[in-house]
Amino acid sequence: MTNSQYNEKNEQDGLQKYLEEKARQEQEQEKQKEQEPEQLSAYEACVLRESARIHELIAEARKNTNKHSEDE
Repeated sequence: MTNSQYNEKNEQDGLQKYLEEKARQEQEQEKQKEQEPEQLSAYEACVLRESARIHELIAEARKNTNKHSEDE
């Protein structure tokens, strides 16, 4: 093997190792993203709170309506 062939082989091996390491790091980052809960924006958090509050009010209104119906 000539010196230039040896250097080219080393470059190819180095590039292959670099690409494999990069792919491994990207896979780890994807796994972490899947495992970590996604951060909600302030708007999304507000919408969820208000939605929960609306559901509570609806449940309370139904309970009061049922109680009122039973009284009659």
